[in-house]
Amino acid sequence: MKIYKNVFEKIINPGNLFKAWEEFKPGKLHKPDVLLFELQLEDNLFQLYRDLKNHTYKHGEYHSFFITDPKLREIHKATVRDRVLHHAIFRVLCPLFEPTFISNSFSCQDDKGNHKGVECLSKIVRGVSKNYTRQCFVMKCDIRKFFNSIDHQILLSIIKRRIKDDNFYWLVEEIVGSFGHEIESQSQLDLFGLQSEFPKIHKQHSVNINKRGIPIGNLTSQLFANVYMNEFDQFIKHKLRIKYYCRYTDDFVIVSDDWDYLSNLLPTIRAFLENQLRINLHPNKISIRKIHQGIDFLGYLVLPHYQLLRTKTKKRIFKKLEAKVRDHKAGKVDIFTLNQSLNSFLGVLSHANSHNLEQKLKNQFWFWLKD
Repeated sequence: MKIYKNVFEKIINPGNLFKAWEEFKPGKLHKPDVLLFELQLEDNLFQLYRDLKNHTYKHGEYHSFFITDPKLREIHKATVRDRVLHHAIFRVLCPLFEPTFISNSFSCQDDKGNHKGVECLSKIVRGVSKNYTRQCFVMKCDIRKFFNSIDHQILLSIIKRRIKDDNFYWLVEEIVGSFGHEIESQSQLDLFGLQSEFPKIHKQHSVNINKRGIPIGNLTSQLFANVYMNEFDQFIKHKLRIKYYCRYTDDFVIVSDDWDYLSNLLPTIRAFLENQLRINLHPNKISIRKIHQGIDFLGYLVLPHYQLLRTKTKKRIFKKLEAKVRDHKAGKVDIFTLNQSLNSFLGVLSHANSHNLEQKLKNQFWFWLKD
């Protein structure tokens, strides 16, 4: 394993902070807090540099709000200053950790994404089923309350194995520790679905159980989630030697021509996740299906020879585009950005057999625009 040093200096380098600002600001310059930060940009960034250099930096508080995507999610938004720092950290850490990820890990990486994940699953099932001429099964699982369950101590220990830099460790502890909750009672364990692993852990922590949870709204959280789940990926590929596997954040699939093989994997997978990462499979989101039944994965329904857009995804696209048109009419979004949104949604549709749906979206777009 390659070990990295002097990471902290690369993160806080003023050049890196200014590049982080350039990557952070697109699409946000109409927001009051971002505009206010930009008014004294150099002063703000150099003050951030000094605070980091002198170890006087403290992560600010979060502003929380809810979105429906499609289920209700609570998003925690950091201050502009902190979010710029998140970008600075992300810029330096990604090149260090991404080479360690397996090829079939698709979330939050360049040239990856949910579309590539769906394409990978389609390719795998086509191969296992011998071009859909033989039986093929797909086991699909996800993690219960994934971001809210990530254990800080485990996450930090994984990062520390690769980066030997005390200054960086101070910073990453500050970032990770800026958010989370402590599990201190059986009722809290029941709430977060952790009771199955509690007896073993409680013997080691008589009063306080480790702090858990990272905010969905942080850019660093996307990277940390991959770093965390990479432990599982490596277990799947190198310990269990499972060939047909792919993952996007906490959603993962395993493909086989043997239903019993997939079913028998579950206890081993569940034990690793609970004992090594202190996270749990969602009991209502474990399925083993024949490919001909359709596999609901990353917003698409994967079927032999073609893919369909999931109904919830269709509704969400129309709802979001209508909201963008309203923002344009209110002067919040320019026509260039609006057209970019339309093209982005059409791009999503292009990965499915959805010619009629594409035409319907275009027609609806022009209707909303002229109405």
